[in-house]
Amino acid sequence: MIRRDLKQEANKALTSLASFAEVYNKTLPVGFPRASGKALREFQMAYRPLFKSGDGWSIDKHRKRFMDWHTTHHEK
Repeated sequence: MIRRDLKQEANKALTSLASFAEVYNKTLPVGFPRASGKALREFQMAYRPLFKSGDGWSIDKHRKRFMDWHTTHHEK
């Protein structure tokens, strides 16, 4: 019997920008800038190819890329 990994499924699922921001900010390491709607929309415009399947966000696909981008593009 194959066991489902619910956490992995949740990380791969496409969600809204607001849901992504909520999960992202909950799991953010100390010292990293928090995601805002404005920053997420800027990232989405800068990296349109990452959103080929619509405007959905997934932790698995976007978290690391956004984190790397956001550490150099956030407002202080």
